[in-house]
Amino acid sequence: MSASALEAALGGGPLPDLAGISDAALDEALRELGRRHGAAAAPLLRRLAEDAPDKGTRKGARRELYRLAQAGVTLPEATGAGARPLAGPLIRREPERATAAWISGIDGAGSRAAWIVFEGGHGGGMRLCSLILNDEVGILESAGGPVTRKRLDAEQRALRETQKLPWVAAPPERAAALVAEALALHAALGTAPPPEFARWRALFHPRPAPDPLLADAVPPVAVDRDAADQAVSLLELPELGGWFVDPASVREEAVALLEARDSRLVVSDQIKAEREAAIVDRAVARSFAPPARQRWARRLGEMALIFDATARPEPAALARASAAVFADTERPVESVALARALALRGLEVAGEVTLGRARLDDVSRTPARRRA
Repeated sequence: MSASALEAALGGGPLPDLAGISDAALDEALRELGRRHGAAAAPLLRRLAEDAPDKGTRKGARRELYRLAQAGVTLPEATGAGARPLAGPLIRREPERATAAWISGIDGAGSRAAWIVFEGGHGGGMRLCSLILNDEVGILESAGGPVTRKRLDAEQRALRETQKLPWVAAPPERAAALVAEALALHAALGTAPPPEFARWRALFHPRPAPDPLLADAVPPVAVDRDAADQAVSLLELPELGGWFVDPASVREEAVALLEARDSRLVVSDQIKAEREAAIVDRAVARSFAPPARQRWARRLGEMALIFDATARPEPAALARASAAVFADTERPVESVALARALALRGLEVAGEVTLGRARLDDVSRTPARRRA
């Protein structure tokens, strides 16, 4: 009850009456308020320290203000008639900052995991911010909290054993830039991150768009068309096994393709091939409108960096070449070999759905939060 009342007051509500709460419960609630909101909790704590009707609440609020001051948080000045300055020497700590990070490869829906370790700040120690980021909707999931070095190492070992996608270390600044990019996407879409992200929000700051820290994913390089044509072989890699266009978006073309293949009309193999190629052309055009085309270019560029980090130069070169072709809007997308392969994969999966051999929910490439 105390935690929810404090959260409501933080949002502009009246001061809660905390007189009936035990000293231990009150102290924990105020600590959690400071841990979650940092400097943003200071104005409410100052109001409680000055205006709360009971002595215990005023004392507890002053204690938490003192903890925040020790962590280097700038506090509002005492203004009330009964206000007291914070006593005792202040221990200045470095602001909380990202010191390590890991990111995964990207799945077929454009999602990836990111872990960012923060150290310092209020309370000291380490905190792990665990996120799922998606290039269409922003932050899908948020979790984490205090962590020890031993537990972090154990969690990483377990993750590497179970994670299907590559998992690599990344500069913490770059991982933070990916989160800032996801937040910018939320702002553009008029959506909000999951509520669990609130405790981390103050640690990520707006960045310029395009962010120079992320520009290395799709660098402005000359298009190697031979390598781009060979990039279809990337789809044979286990980590790209789920890469294909969303089957739901090409169901009409999938039905047409099934009908063309099952047609009893006697036509030449050339005419059949031309009909099928025309259907695939429509699916490619539908699936790779300019915004989607740029997303796929970025996915390929990001995977090139993952391949670099895992010492696989050949797939890295193919992914980078294909990213450049996707980004080259002067080239018709229907002529991009990997785009056709991704669309054909999606058509085949959509055909399986049409024939009742697969469930659409099981093969959808739409981010889970958007489907919910």
